[in-house]
Parts: sequence; C-alpha cells; structure tokens
Amino acid sequence: MDTIVKTIHVGFAKPFGCHSCRMNKLCIPLALGSDELDKLDQLNALVQRKNPLQPRDGVFFSGDPFTSIYAVRSGSIKSFCIDTDGREQVTGFYLPGEIFGWDGLANDHYQNTAIALETTSVCEIPYDQLDKLGSAIPSIKKYVMKLISHELNADQRLIALLAGKSAHQKLASLLLSISDRLVVQGLSPRRLWLPMSRGEISNYLGMTVETVSRALSHFQRNNYLHVNKKDIEILDKQALRSLLISSDDTE
Repeated sequence: MDTIVKTIHVGFAKPFGCHSCRMNKLCIPLALGSDELDKLDQLNALVQRKNPLQPRDGVFFSGDPFTSIYAVRSGSIKSFCIDTDGREQVTGFYLPGEIFGWDGLANDHYQNTAIALETTSVCEIPYDQLDKLGSAIPSIKKYVMKLISHELNADQRLIALLAGKSAHQKLASLLLSISDRLVVQGLSPRRLWLPMSRGEISNYLGMTVETVSRALSHFQRNNYLHVNKKDIEILDKQALRSLLISSDDTE
C-alpha cells in the first residue's frame, strides 16, 4: 500500500467565515434558520479550516482519540479500516459538503482511517465544542443528530449492497449515488470525475478490479455511460436505475 502521511495537524490556513464558504448551504450552517443567522459568528469561531491536504495525506488514523468531525470543502476523502487479515477495506468516499469522522463517537477513538484522494481542503469541527453549541442552539443539535442518522443509514445501505446485489447493480448504485450527491452541490448529475481508483472501487463494492472494468465496458457498450479513464458521462440514468430493481445476476 502506498505511504500515507499524517499531516492534518499542521498549521491553519487564513481565517475565514462559514458565511463566505461555497459549501455553507450543505454543511453545519444549514442548521440555522433565518432568525438564527446572528449566531453564525459562534459557529465561525468553532470551525477550523486546515491547510490543503495532498493525495494520501491522512486526516486521522484508526485508533486515534476522537476529537473532531470534518467537513470536505473541496476534493475528496476515502475512509477505510484494516480487517483481521491485515487487508484494507474501504468504508466510504466523501465529497464536498459532506461530513465524516462520526465513527469515533462510539468509543472515543476513530475506527477508520481517513485520507485524501486528491488535493483536498477540509474544515475541522471540534466535537465537544459543537456539542456545547448545540445545547445553546437547538437547531444545530437536531441537525447533528440528523447527520449521525444519515451516516448510520449509509452503513446499512452498504451492507445491503454488498450482501445481495449483482456486479452491475453494485456499480450502478455507486455511480447513481455520486450523481445524486453532485446534484446536492449544484453540479451536473451527468458528468462524473471519479477521484478513486478502480482498485478502490472494487474494494468498496466487494468485487475484483477485472469485474469493475467489465461492468464499465458493458455499460458503455449499452450506451448507459461514456467512459474516459476517470471521466464518466452518464448517458442513460434511467437505465442505470432500472438495473437496481431488475433480476440481473451478472458477476
């Protein structure tokens, strides 16, 4: 496995406010109603914007004490754990506007390792301070609980995906998930740039790299997608959705 560098705890970038961030409508400020925006300064004081991470720089490592959750401002993050045989198991991919690090909440230590897949900017949100702020601003407390619930649901969906789906269904599900998440960012749902490698995709979906490649080739032959290395254009989104409810039993 390539060397992973732990660099998240180096210095801060220049000060900034949540109100000036292009992700503020997807992140913690979303919890604030129009009548609570005067409390945004409290949130600005809480969030710490870190210097950019380079590919494979670490945000946190499995076993590190849980101190913070993190929001992706730009770029992308991969989380993974090491199984009992010493093999890496990818547990998630996080895109701009998404928050990760919740796995440390259960026993005060991170269960997963999180690294940058590309040049990535994240904000660190100290959890103890966020919890105190949530006590003062109930809408933030409610939003945090919603985020935790969303993470639990994502874990359950992954278990269901790996348990009983065909290769085509697994890959279609991942592509549709990324497409839908781009819509939330206000980006095109058709043009996808995948920051993860084919190996990371196959690991996440419980498939071989060869099976991922064959599935992509199948989708391209059937004009569901146009594939150019990591650039993917979805040509027939409905066809991909139809796969999810079909009896496709392709390897």
